[in-house]
Amino acid sequence: MPQPTDATPVVSMSNSDLVGHDRFSWYADVVREGIAPLTLASPYADDFTARVEATKVGVVRLTAFSFLPLSAVRTPAHIRRGDPETYQLGLVEGSPMRATQRREASDVQVGGLVFFDTSYPLEADFPDYGCEVVVSILSLPKSTFPLPSDHADRLLCRPLSSRSVTGSLLRHFMGSALHHVADQPTSESLRLGGIATDLVAAFLAGHLDSGKLLPVDTRTRALTARIYAFIDANLGDVQLTPAAIASQHHMSVRALHQLFSSEPNAVMGTVRRRRLERCREDLRDPLLQEQPIGAIAARWGFSSPAEFSRVFRRTYGTTPKEFRNESAQAHSLH
Repeated sequence: MPQPTDATPVVSMSNSDLVGHDRFSWYADVVREGIAPLTLASPYADDFTARVEATKVGVVRLTAFSFLPLSAVRTPAHIRRGDPETYQLGLVEGSPMRATQRREASDVQVGGLVFFDTSYPLEADFPDYGCEVVVSILSLPKSTFPLPSDHADRLLCRPLSSRSVTGSLLRHFMGSALHHVADQPTSESLRLGGIATDLVAAFLAGHLDSGKLLPVDTRTRALTARIYAFIDANLGDVQLTPAAIASQHHMSVRALHQLFSSEPNAVMGTVRRRRLERCREDLRDPLLQEQPIGAIAARWGFSSPAEFSRVFRRTYGTTPKEFRNESAQAHSLH
């Protein structure tokens, strides 16, 4: 399986050009090289369809698999043959799965998360529910994972609720990162990989009620990611102030400002930048050409059209109206 580089390209592959059993052999090779050696079996092996998308985000690899129902087994012999020594966080979509590792057996429902370790035997079964299986796998090197292994092992093959803020962030990252990381610079790739690792560690620690086991830096970065997500979800609220953000995260305003002292922008600078980015996206959208600029600005939290115009021009060097017209012309030419 071609390995993405730190330039964050997305590798997309399918077996549509192959015929017969070669399709299943192709997929078995992709899984072996991209995840770990396993033995696969499927009632559709004679005409097996599958697609794979993968990218490298810092030290983390994200892979999305779409395939027909199958079963997979990883034995001690497989482990001796090749162990990448990674943790695997899986997001199950399309249809449920059943998995067993270290005497823990679980039924993982659609939308659920499940945690594996490539250094232990594994059995996984994707029953035939008449639909395609879709699984996203986040592969994290154990050598750089901040949660102690004896605690991480307690969560292997257990279905993990993703209803927490951190769980929602992980689901969003795993479901959308492949479509947003292309062409990102190496520095951004490394940053996103670090954030993903910290979120997984914080997510697991939350299930163990042992957040104090995590390094301070990990807890800080995970908290910052949650605050960014809260800001993004509430940009249209004109009452989105440092006091409101701090209260939501059970911290003082002073602590919030200290947290953002190491960020590229202060708290309200971050809010303003995010609002401008959303407005810019809407102004570029041909489907929103008939919406007044003032309405777009208000939707994203700007209370005054004049203030929005000044801030937009100062940031992007053009007025919102000029930007919208230029975008419309470019879209028409395209």
